[in-house]
Amino acid sequence: MRYFRLLVLGNGISAYGSYLNMVALNVFVYDATGSALAAGLFMAVRLATSVVSGWVSGRLVSVHDRKRLMVGADLCQAVALLSLLLAPEGTRPGLLYILAVVTGGCSTLSQVALRSSIPEIVGAEHRVRANGLLVTGRSLAMIAGFASSGVVVAQLGYSAAFALDAATFLVSATVLSLLPVRTRAATDAADGASGSSSGSASGSGSAKDSGAASRTARILLGTAPLLMAMIAVRAVDGLGSSSHNVALPIYSSGLDAEHPATFISQFWATWAIGNIVAQQVIGRITKKTGRTPGERAFALGACVMSAGFIVVFCGLPTVPAVIAALVAGAADGFTEIVYVSRLQTAPDDQRGRLFGLSASAENTGFGLGMLVTGALLETFSPLQVVAAFHGLAIALCAALLLWLASRGGTPPAPPAEEPARDTPTMTEGRG
Repeated sequence: MRYFRLLVLGNGISAYGSYLNMVALNVFVYDATGSALAAGLFMAVRLATSVVSGWVSGRLVSVHDRKRLMVGADLCQAVALLSLLLAPEGTRPGLLYILAVVTGGCSTLSQVALRSSIPEIVGAEHRVRANGLLVTGRSLAMIAGFASSGVVVAQLGYSAAFALDAATFLVSATVLSLLPVRTRAATDAADGASGSSSGSASGSGSAKDSGAASRTARILLGTAPLLMAMIAVRAVDGLGSSSHNVALPIYSSGLDAEHPATFISQFWATWAIGNIVAQQVIGRITKKTGRTPGERAFALGACVMSAGFIVVFCGLPTVPAVIAALVAGAADGFTEIVYVSRLQTAPDDQRGRLFGLSASAENTGFGLGMLVTGALLETFSPLQVVAAFHGLAIALCAALLLWLASRGGTPPAPPAEEPARDTPTMTEGRG
């Protein structure tokens, strides 16, 4: 885990750049074009690319070296940002949409590759702890990115923001490239080596690919209904997430028109603390029971999360509202860790496609929610819109719980601790 903590640090720095990028670029698009339509189109292109990239990324991480894909994704984003920075001002508006494609596609590819690699990097027995560290790192990066973006742009300008953003991706790529981690199963690596050195590599490779495809199809046939239900919940969670993201500035302005950022800052800071609490809680549960929480815990956690977000918009005094945000953040972090850990129990040759499908579903839900929420807020209050979207997520989770109960309960959760493997997950000397 020693090297993995460095990976978390690099990923957190990259995530900080992504969140800084998200704010600075959206504001820059509007300033450069003077058009709200152009700003909306930029966001739409980025989200659409993320959806498509989910499908493509699943295939890529299943057949190519994941570490190289992650390094390449960071470098591509750095180059794209530096190109925008160095381009003449007159050409920048046209480059923005190319940048939207690059950042949307590469960020999704990096996420899918990393999530698929966790069991191979740290060992399946440590995946829950590793996922918790990643959730915490990204939560802190989100707060730092959103909080500093306004200051960086206002005090230093867009050029400094783009340069800082590019630097974060370069740091992440450097850290990852220097870490001696393995991101694919040992059998996959062995198959690749034998295929490249054998004169009959083509024929044997085709046979192995066919066997792997058949095995994956059988596994999907047996597990797909439950996994697809969990992915559907995550897609609807994306709808809910978009609703409170869009509604939050409007709701905050209604609370304090002169200082609307106050409640937003309190909300996200408390939400991040909740995520950190979730990591500690799930770590203790896993250590005490020796097993990871399963599908039922995932559905219950998602219900609590959505209910917490609804309560935040109920017009409560500051302290109860902050407590609700803390609960929502903890439940959000809990469900994220449980969900990712559950998908990581899939075999390595299937895992990439599952995470690619998951990324597409989540981005589709979030993008669709952004469009619909904006329209609904013209007529309905923030509470009504947030309650509708998160209420839909609660209803779907309740249906999943009923389905699990009708099947005689939750299928046995995969054990958190597994026997040590003959082949180490890291090179000698790793801790």
